[in-house]
Amino acid sequence: MEFIENVPKEKYEQFVKNHPKGHFLQAFAWGEFAKKEKHLLPHYVGLIDAKGNLKATALILEKKLPLGYCYFYLPRGFVLDYQEKNLVTMFTNQLKIFAKQKRAIFFKIDPDIIYHEEDTYGNVLQEQNEQMVQFLKTLGYRHLGFTKNFETMQPRYTFRIDLTKDLDELENRFSKTTKQRIKKAEDFGVEVRIGTEEDIHPFYQLMILTENRKDFITHNEQYYQSLYTIWNQDNCCHLFMGSVDLKKIIAQQQALVEELTTELDALPKENLSKSQHTKKQEIEKRKNKIESDIKRYQEIDKENPSPLVLSAHFIIEYGDKAWVLYAGNHNLLTDTYTNYKTYKEHFEYCFHKHLKVYDQFGTIGDLRSDNPLLGLHEFKKKFGGNYIEFIGEFDYVIHPFFYVVFTKLVPFYRNFVKKIAKKKREK
Repeated sequence: MEFIENVPKEKYEQFVKNHPKGHFLQAFAWGEFAKKEKHLLPHYVGLIDAKGNLKATALILEKKLPLGYCYFYLPRGFVLDYQEKNLVTMFTNQLKIFAKQKRAIFFKIDPDIIYHEEDTYGNVLQEQNEQMVQFLKTLGYRHLGFTKNFETMQPRYTFRIDLTKDLDELENRFSKTTKQRIKKAEDFGVEVRIGTEEDIHPFYQLMILTENRKDFITHNEQYYQSLYTIWNQDNCCHLFMGSVDLKKIIAQQQALVEELTTELDALPKENLSKSQHTKKQEIEKRKNKIESDIKRYQEIDKENPSPLVLSAHFIIEYGDKAWVLYAGNHNLLTDTYTNYKTYKEHFEYCFHKHLKVYDQFGTIGDLRSDNPLLGLHEFKKKFGGNYIEFIGEFDYVIHPFFYVVFTKLVPFYRNFVKKIAKKKREK
């Protein structure tokens, strides 16, 4: 086997896209995006056999550090068959040599290897993969533990749906509440369309609202613009925009008020029976609720464009897989459940495009009731995916002294940067 530092783009992409372990975070385009927006230097490396055929690849993202040092991050690890342990060993040894040449303090991997998996009904599909964790440790990797929230570079938990199954079977796994809310969104006339580059700005505005509501800060508008542009050069990503037409909703609700008024008029004016009295109260209660809603809708309609975009989701495709990478939702009109309808539309889009895997890209492992992230988990769980836990992050240390210094100082620096970014956003 021969280690090569610069795998040609076409050869690299063909291998990664068609490999079972291929992931969008290992794509050539992700390297170019990381170079532009994260200021990381991408290296597209691999192992070839005697015939020149690729047997393994990795995207290395190099982060420059003071004094001429750097560190490597290999998002989602290597693209190879991890069951071929000799191949994993050989690739690790070659990466160690390459890291020393580039003065890397360490290199980090977080392989797309499942540690534990359950189906939507809680049945265990794969027991804890301790054997793979121990194997990587024998090669010299340091396991950074079984984190439970979003402490790592990439989510350690996710929900994935196998799109090779029948669509009716898959949608039957949606929770009862989810089905009801999708139906309600359809009753409200929620429409979902695939956006264009011009929709980056409204998408970003919804991301801002979502981040402020959940008290976290992610990226600026240029970040999303670059991702959309770079990814669509060779691959495919979409913005799914869910919206409502308030004028239509108001007209629909006014028609309901008229129907309820007719029902009330049909009841006797005096000497109502017990059942008639109960029915009258129920109709009046419903009528008052709808009239209150109409007033609210009219106020919102005065201050906002029509149609009003309430939900925007960023879906990225690579090979035969898709990831729900980002989702922004408005604070207004949550009772229309536009978010649920938007999810259903891009789920069906991915199915009809004959993709094989639909990944909701991130949830938690800490399921205590007081975890503020539990709502995110419960929402994604409702769509019936398998609950997956990955084996986590591993560091291969080249320079122990500098590694200790780096791991102690960097968390303080990152927290400082987050606080500054948050203050800027608040202003």
